[in-house]
Amino acid sequence: MKDLIGSDESKQEILETAEAFEWGHTSLIPPVPALLISDPSLGIFMTQCISNNITPDLSAVVCLCVCVLMMALPLIASVYVAVDRRRSQREVRPGVDSALLSKTNQYGTLLANGSPNQSKECISLRDTTAAQDSSEERDQGGSTMSRLLQYVHCFSVQVSSVSVFNTSSVGRSYSSLNGIRILSLLWIICGHTVQLSAWSSLDNDKRWRQAVQSSPLYVFAFSGPVYLAVDTFLLLGGLLSAKSLLTSIQRSENTLSLRLVAHFLFKRFKRIQPLHLFIVCLIISLFSLLQRGVFWFMAEDEILNCKKYWWSNLLLINNLFTITDICAPWTWYLSIDFQFYVTTPLLIFLYRLNKYVLLGVAFALLVMSSLAGALITAFLHLPVHQPTTLAYESYFQYYYNKPYTRYGPYLLGVLAGLYMATKKEALLKKQWQAAAGWLISLSVMALLVALAYVLRDVPAQASLTHAVYQGLHRSLWALAVVWIILACEEGYGGFVNRILSLSVWIPLSNISFACYLIHPILILLYNSKQETPIHYTDLNFLYLFLGHLLLTVVLGFALTVLIEKPFLFLRKAKG
Repeated sequence: MKDLIGSDESKQEILETAEAFEWGHTSLIPPVPALLISDPSLGIFMTQCISNNITPDLSAVVCLCVCVLMMALPLIASVYVAVDRRRSQREVRPGVDSALLSKTNQYGTLLANGSPNQSKECISLRDTTAAQDSSEERDQGGSTMSRLLQYVHCFSVQVSSVSVFNTSSVGRSYSSLNGIRILSLLWIICGHTVQLSAWSSLDNDKRWRQAVQSSPLYVFAFSGPVYLAVDTFLLLGGLLSAKSLLTSIQRSENTLSLRLVAHFLFKRFKRIQPLHLFIVCLIISLFSLLQRGVFWFMAEDEILNCKKYWWSNLLLINNLFTITDICAPWTWYLSIDFQFYVTTPLLIFLYRLNKYVLLGVAFALLVMSSLAGALITAFLHLPVHQPTTLAYESYFQYYYNKPYTRYGPYLLGVLAGLYMATKKEALLKKQWQAAAGWLISLSVMALLVALAYVLRDVPAQASLTHAVYQGLHRSLWALAVVWIILACEEGYGGFVNRILSLSVWIPLSNISFACYLIHPILILLYNSKQETPIHYTDLNFLYLFLGHLLLTVVLGFALTVLIEKPFLFLRKAKG
């Protein structure tokens, strides 16, 4: 009998489950795995009966209306543009060059031959639309009508789609960044697929722990190495923000004014918020209107948090809250990225004031950020990776999504962007330098990933090794990625640069923001609607990842052309 029951731990779980049934809970649904909660018997009370009763409140109805309206405007504009193009093809207006008319109606030709800059795309459409107006129409307010038509064109799916698939580049575009961005996103989606499923509904979580947490073969699923990809995104954000601000300064007669800084920050705010707030409304409305599943408790938490704390997403401060009080927890990245974005003008100002002053301040900030992570890890006995149990809320509350522990990669990105945008000559002049750089950078990345497995256990007391790793590993990872970018830009990337610079990455990169925001909703929705726990096998999770990835790309494209691009075009069309 003892052999049938198994270990003492298994007997204890059986006894706790039996006691729960004695209390009157007769559901045959297995409890939520111990992976999620410290006391396995509590899982009995975290499952729910399937409910057909859907009673959305006013907030859900309002959010649904907002989502429908935001999607309806681009669709209506698209219908108008399609009808107008069809009508224009049937007639040639007096005074309009037929070649110009043909170019106007062929959006793909017009935009492919033009600048990939989105503002120029809409300006081109405005100019060609205005050229179609007769002199009589212009005398009767044709300019106003032309501006209105410009807005309609900029809202259309036709324009947005062309922008997504446009693979042309102008100037120094850092083409390797597209590949780095997409590979990092795939890494994160894979990690979320595995980890969110493990959090919610595995029926063999012990096997998952033994297989995934102990073997480097699962590097794309284990939470420590997976979320180094987030530091890659922070690095890219710093690099591109520095490049963008320097470009704006050059266009403003080399003047860094308060007005320029305000425009720089406000442009970023409006860049991310339409789609971000759409996702918040989508969570409230979608999860409120769907039939509740057995494991609906995670979706229920999302509904409650978004109804209560939506304003923190609006103000981009939700990363300052605890993980249990965040609406759409994955959006903490948008908040911390914007908070770091605010520091870019100050760093650029110091650079223009004196390069050595900037280096001194940057070094001090880097040391402070590393010390903050190390000390918090030591005093609170934190793990060095994102834990696979919610029992370690202090990891999220004090370390993971806080600006004072995550600033290093972004700061290094700003410094790299400044260097690459202003350098007078190539850094690498000989083959041996490039070879040494590649060897060191790849060795550092491999060591950081390996140490995540060596130090995977949660320390019972203050651990120097855990603290040092926690304080340094994100910045070291960012430095290794900086080397890859620099080597690719200076012609020492070899086949790595050819892979990272493939044109196929460009359309995917254009929809990456929407993919990042929508993929956790798909995973949560799938997990919450299950009627039985998911059984972990490598094949099952491979299929889950590929299915989530395919749906993410499809919906990411739809959200990009319906929400993100139209509102971005509209903002730029006014300028």
